[in-house]
Amino acid sequence: MHPEEVPELPSGVADRLREAGIDDLYPPQAAAVEAGVTRGESLVASVPTASGKTLIAELAMLSSVARGGTALYIVPLRALASEKAAEFERWEELGFDVGVSTGNYDADGEWLASRDIVVATSEKVDSLVRNGAAWIDDLSCVVADEVHLVDDAGRGPTLEVTLGKLRTLNPGLQVVALSATVDNADVIAEWLDAELVDEEWRPIDLRTGVHYGNAVTFDDGSQREVPVDSGGRATAALVDDALAGDDDTGSSADDQGSSLVFVNSRRNAEAAAKRLREVTDSHLTADERGRLADLAAEIRDVSDAETSDTLAECVADGAAFHHAGLAPEHRSLVEEAFRDRLVKCVSATPTLAAGVNTPSRRVIVRDWRRYDGEFGGMQPLDVLEVHQMMGRAGRPGLDPYGEAVLLAKNAEKRDELFERYVWADPEPVRSKLAAEPSLRTHVLATVASGFAHTREELLDFLDRTLYATQTDESGRLEAVTDDVLAYLDRNGFLDREDGTLSATSVGHTVSRLYLDPMTAAEIIDGLEWADANRESAVRALGGDGDGTPGSADDAAETGRGATNGDPEAAGFQRASELASAGDDHDPTADDDATPSDPDPDGADATTTAPDGPTYPTALGLFHLVSRTPDMYELYLKSGDRERFTELCYERESELLGRTPSEYEDVRFEEWLSALKTARLLEDWTDEVDEDRITERYGVGPGDIRGKVDTAEWLLGAAERLAGELGLPAVPVREAKKRVEYGVREELLELAGVRGVGRKRARRLHEAGIVTRADLREADKSTVLRALRGRRKTAEKILENVGRQDPSMEGVSKAAGDGDAPPDDAGTPTNRTREPDADPDQQASLGDFG
Repeated sequence: MHPEEVPELPSGVADRLREAGIDDLYPPQAAAVEAGVTRGESLVASVPTASGKTLIAELAMLSSVARGGTALYIVPLRALASEKAAEFERWEELGFDVGVSTGNYDADGEWLASRDIVVATSEKVDSLVRNGAAWIDDLSCVVADEVHLVDDAGRGPTLEVTLGKLRTLNPGLQVVALSATVDNADVIAEWLDAELVDEEWRPIDLRTGVHYGNAVTFDDGSQREVPVDSGGRATAALVDDALAGDDDTGSSADDQGSSLVFVNSRRNAEAAAKRLREVTDSHLTADERGRLADLAAEIRDVSDAETSDTLAECVADGAAFHHAGLAPEHRSLVEEAFRDRLVKCVSATPTLAAGVNTPSRRVIVRDWRRYDGEFGGMQPLDVLEVHQMMGRAGRPGLDPYGEAVLLAKNAEKRDELFERYVWADPEPVRSKLAAEPSLRTHVLATVASGFAHTREELLDFLDRTLYATQTDESGRLEAVTDDVLAYLDRNGFLDREDGTLSATSVGHTVSRLYLDPMTAAEIIDGLEWADANRESAVRALGGDGDGTPGSADDAAETGRGATNGDPEAAGFQRASELASAGDDHDPTADDDATPSDPDPDGADATTTAPDGPTYPTALGLFHLVSRTPDMYELYLKSGDRERFTELCYERESELLGRTPSEYEDVRFEEWLSALKTARLLEDWTDEVDEDRITERYGVGPGDIRGKVDTAEWLLGAAERLAGELGLPAVPVREAKKRVEYGVREELLELAGVRGVGRKRARRLHEAGIVTRADLREADKSTVLRALRGRRKTAEKILENVGRQDPSMEGVSKAAGDGDAPPDDAGTPTNRTREPDADPDQQASLGDFG
């Protein structure tokens, strides 16, 4: 089928496809058109990777928009959202506007109403529905990419429920579901009332097999000799063989084959890349070495962590690693260089197989087992996951074929791998919706969003899910739903009266904030604990008490949160400053914050006592959000339990809740794991260098960013909940701002200036520039010296802070020509809990490897 033969295609689209080299549609694409995908018919396309699924989606979306609607493309990963949005921007020249949205779960994304095609993660779409985004009602086409991930226990239920809500809001909605080849695509099609295109066709051949000894045996019985030197490794031999080219196909050095190596852990990914750089280095040209050197320098600039240096060293030699511990910028740079064939080999954890476009000539599945914490040992990967990895082999237009190879150490294992993976069919996709943690979130959101007003309506909605289509367990979903309703009622998120269901005010807030209700319950309990135990905790923190937290029974009755104020008038103020000033108003509160009664004793309820410590403390709040289900806490490693048990008792008065007994082994370990996560956040806000944090906690730069982003979101939610319930909110806001900027209290005002950030704020502070007003009035040469002579940066920062004449023209650096100011220049006095500066407080903690 030629592009111009596709019915109802908008003007100009066929010509653009021709210009892109598409003279004929692939067979799965033609089958989708024949099934009515451009005429508004719903469709499930279950086809192999690189077989044209994206164009099927584009044909559906463009045709739908041309008929006057709006199209939504749902992806499982943020990185994939950016990639797809960039891909779809090719249609903007024809008048189709594209938008992408992935974060800020408590916003309605109204700006997206002007876009024709919106790309978003399933979590973002779910949050848009919860927050009542009006433009959702205008949707005419929804594409669900990687729909087989409804089988994933983490993200699957959100995609499943979100598709159900979108279909309820828009009864005539066209749904196009793109899936890997799965065993039960017909069941997915039945659930979505869709036509099915189920094809095995690929644009280039994929050969799958197992390497054993000195050869690869393929599924068709053929063999390829790939000898392994004595003491050598099969992976290195296979990478070298791919780069050497294939004499049988006449390829040359210009037609080298790249390799993608899948391993089962981050450590193995990095170790493999270090070894494989010796292989790739010998295949680089002089031009490639120069370009890789530039790329390595760019990678080093992303982060000051050791991981950056390690990755840069590998990339300079043409190899790289890829895992979730890398910063997003690291991952993007590696992916782009690999697609451009500049990086010759990437060793990766399976996250790279989850939809990101990184095809290669050869895929090597080195590790087909992975540690399973629930099982307590190594478990084989699912067939579908391994097939997804294998599907990355072969780049249309670049490779004559693709090869996917597993590794075996003996003939018996070779035969097992053929049976287990090469010749096996992938598992059927199964809904994970009936698990209580999933239903907790989605039942509350379904009621709060108005999709159900009674138990019967709720069960009717759930009866239209994939789970209901698949289940043979009569009554299970109903029983779990009743348990969830009881939990939500008990915690004050739902009201059940006279057979009706309604979300409480707090329940609506929890739903809009996109929190797991159990997270919200934990946060509320912790904030209420802090409010009830404020006096005794402050005595312990101030050193005039007995060192132990009080109890709710003996805590003095206190008032609730502070009143409104103008956040722009005086900039950000710390809670301790508010207490010192004796001000009853919160100058940082939202305009719509709930006013409440002052403390009976006249003290501001957001703090503790004039000139006393802020309470709750940052560590206490970090620990509170770290022990919620929405935060992936750090695991305890060897030696950690003793260290963090000691830390727990040292700082117990700061923790918002009763510490579990050490005899409650599981609960106590979870409490300590949350404390370890909280200490990482405290180090971040105490301006500890990133490389120290990665070394101390055994994490990567991407892990730090993930923890920081999640903590910022949860603390923002905690602030909203505190305002809703009349609890002190200012310390929560201060902790959130410190996490956001990664600074101590004294830098909050400076770090909030656009373009400053944590390191520049510290240098400005050390130069004697402490406030925004100081920055507006400071001598320009002092500012320039503090910013290391970067004139454009200095001008932009001065402009952002409101300086009338920000120009640095003619300004020279002060004496010392840019040298750092003396050690005592602007030295902050409030340096509490710095691991390097206060050995009396921190010597017992050591480095938390």
